[in-house]
Amino acid sequence: MTAIPLDGEIRDGRHVLVVRVYYEDTDFTGIVYHANYLRYMERGRTNYLRLIGADHRALFEAAEKEAPGFAFVVRAMNIDFLKPARMDDVLDIVTEPEDVKGASVTLRQKVMRGDELLVSASVRVAFISAGRARPIPKPLRLAMKADQDVLRVSESPA
Repeated sequence: MTAIPLDGEIRDGRHVLVVRVYYEDTDFTGIVYHANYLRYMERGRTNYLRLIGADHRALFEAAEKEAPGFAFVVRAMNIDFLKPARMDDVLDIVTEPEDVKGASVTLRQKVMRGDELLVSASVRVAFISAGRARPIPKPLRLAMKADQDVLRVSESPA
């Protein structure tokens, strides 16, 4: 049996987090309650940042020096619910950088059951400090751009 990493893993520039659907995730009809997809995607984004930032604590300590009181905030989200997930389904939460700018990043996220797309979203996350947008710390921005470049190469026609 192969162990699945707790924080997911980066595959070809995409972060993949495996999630099992539990009874508590479903509504009275036995399908995943819509707000729980947001939770799954938040875990995907958080773990993606953890994996590309190497050491989350070190990243946050460096960012705190550069931008005291900083935070990542969801600025905008567009989400399409295509098919339902059900109790005991095993889902892949896929996160990939779409557009990396100075103070924000747009991420594409998908919830997959095998090859089946259940939910797709575009999420713009801003980096703020003292209530204002600030540049994303350079190491993090470079890591996201590197993943974005890997995706462009893997998606370009051969």
